[in-house]
Amino acid sequence: MALNKIRRLDRNSYGITLPKGDLRVEGLLDENGELRDEHHLHIRHVGDGEWSLERVEEIEA
Repeated sequence: MALNKIRRLDRNSYGITLPKGDLRVEGLLDENGELRDEHHLHIRHVGDGEWSLERVEEIEA
């Protein structure tokens, strides 16, 4: 099981890195290993110490 560290991004937020291999499997990286376009995720707290991530295709304005 891979472990990912929670890191401070700025005064108001923290982030967790996603492994490049997982992003590649999802088709989010190009042939050079760079992100294709912008991507958004919906993050839900589902229980004690548990979250779910879901890629959102379209953002409603």
